[in-house]
Amino acid sequence: MKTALIDLLRSDLQTGGYTTDAVAERLGLEAEEALGREHTVPAARVLDDRRRHGRRDSLDVLVDLFLLARGVDRGDVDAAFPSLGPEGARELGLLTATHVSEVEVWTATLDVHPYAFSDDHGDGHWWILSDLGERALGGALPEDHVLGVGGASLTLAGITVPTRVGTVLDLGTGCGIQALHASRSADRVIATDISQRAVDLARANARLNGIDTIEVRLGNLFEPVAGERFDRIVTNPPFVITPRTDGVPLYDYRDGGMVGDALVEAVVRGCAEHLLPGGTAQMLGNWEYTRASDGLSRIGGWVDGLGLDAWVVEREHLDPAFYAETWIRDGGTRPGMAEFDALSGAWLDDFEDRGVTGVGFGFVTLHRPAADRDPVVRLERATGTLETAGLGSHIARCVATVDWAAGLSDDELASHALVVAPDVTVEHHLLPGHDEPTAILLRQGQGFRRAISAGTGLAALVGASDGTLGVGAILAAIAHLLEVDADALAAETIPDVRRLLADGILLPA
Repeated sequence: MKTALIDLLRSDLQTGGYTTDAVAERLGLEAEEALGREHTVPAARVLDDRRRHGRRDSLDVLVDLFLLARGVDRGDVDAAFPSLGPEGARELGLLTATHVSEVEVWTATLDVHPYAFSDDHGDGHWWILSDLGERALGGALPEDHVLGVGGASLTLAGITVPTRVGTVLDLGTGCGIQALHASRSADRVIATDISQRAVDLARANARLNGIDTIEVRLGNLFEPVAGERFDRIVTNPPFVITPRTDGVPLYDYRDGGMVGDALVEAVVRGCAEHLLPGGTAQMLGNWEYTRASDGLSRIGGWVDGLGLDAWVVEREHLDPAFYAETWIRDGGTRPGMAEFDALSGAWLDDFEDRGVTGVGFGFVTLHRPAADRDPVVRLERATGTLETAGLGSHIARCVATVDWAAGLSDDELASHALVVAPDVTVEHHLLPGHDEPTAILLRQGQGFRRAISAGTGLAALVGASDGTLGVGAILAAIAHLLEVDADALAAETIPDVRRLLADGILLPA
C-alpha cells in the first residue's frame, strides 16, 4: 500500500473541500437528487455552466471525475491534486490518461465518494475508495469488483450495537466500511476478506481516513482469526444465493462459493466459536424457503445447540423470479440483453432443482450470555417500513434486557421494579357512548415502532410501572381491583412482561 501517496490524496481531498455537504451545496437540491437516481445530466449542466463563467475549481473537478465519471484535462488534474499530482494519481491507481483526437483526457480508475454519517458518538465524515460502478465502466462488473457504500452497508451500520468494546471482527470487510464504523466504538478492529483487492482497498480507506486501530487480514471466512475470540462480530457476508453453474459470474463481494444459503449457516455457526462471553454478533443474510422447510425455521435449526441468544428479523420475502432478476441486474446485466435470459434460466433451474420456493432477507443478532442459562431464540418478520439508521442503540438495550430477564425466574422477575420506555404511549380505543375501551394499544415511537395489543391487566401494569413498585406488587393490586385471582393473573401476565422487555417497551428500573 502506497501510504505516502494516500496521505497526499487525503490532503488534496481536504483542500478541495470534497464533502457531502459541499457537493450538495454546489449541485443544488434538484441535481443532487437526480444524481442519487444515477441521472447525471442535471449535475453535469451545473458544472458546465460554472466552466463557461470561469468559476471552475478543484471541487468541480473531483465531482466530474468521481461522481459523474467524466474525463478532465491535465490542467484540471493539476488543480485538483496539487500535492499528489497527475503522476502520483496514476501510480496510486486513481487516474489514468488516454489520448482522444490528440487531446490528453484523464479519467478515474477508482471511485472516491464522500460519506457523511451520524451515530451515537456524533457526526462524522470519511472518503471511501472502491471500484468503479457499471455506469463508469459502461458494462457488467468484473468478478473481483469491490463495492463502495450501498444500501446493505448502511443497514448493517445502522443496526450495529454501538456500545464500547475491546475487540471487533469485521468478517468480509469489502472496502472496509464496517471496520471504519466499528473503530468508533472499539479499541481494536480486525477486518478480513478473501479478496486481495478488498484487503488492499480496506487498508487504503483506513489510512485515507486517519484510522490506525484497524488491522486487515487476507483469508476465507474465519480462517484468518482461527483460535481468536471477540467482543463483537459484524459481517455483511457474500450471502447471495447464486447457482453453481458454468457461465454464471461469481462476484467476490456477494457470492460465497457455497450452495444455497450454506454460507450464511456457516457464518452463524462460526460466530458461536469466536464470541467472547457477553459478546454480540450481527449480520445480514439470505435464507431459503423450500418445499420442505420455512426460512425462519431453518435459521432456528442453525442456532439450536450453539448456546447463543438469537434474534432474527426477516425484512423481505422474494419469489425466485424476482430474486434472480434483482441480482442479475446487480451485476450489470439488464432485461433485453442476450445474457439476461440465460442467467435467469440458470437461477430458476437451480431453485427448482433444489425445491426452493422463496428467499428471505433480514438481519441476525447473536449474543453469548456471560452466565450459564438457557438461550433465548426469537424469530420474527418485520416487513413494514423500518428506519434502520440508529437502530443499533435500541437493539443494544433489547439484547441487554433479554440477557438480564432470562437469568431470572418468574418469581425473581416479579420482585423487580420496571419502567416504561420514554417513547411508549398508551392508546385507548372506545366506541361512541361507551366508557370501556374495545382495544388498548401500547405504541412504540422509536425502535421497531411496534403497536402491541394489551389486555386490561397488562395495560394497568404498564401504566403503573414507574420504578417504584415491583411487578408482583403491582399485579397483586390490579388483581384486587379486578376481583380476579392474583396468582392466575401473574401466571398470565409475566410471559407478556418478558415480551415487552424484549421489545424495549418495558425496561429494568
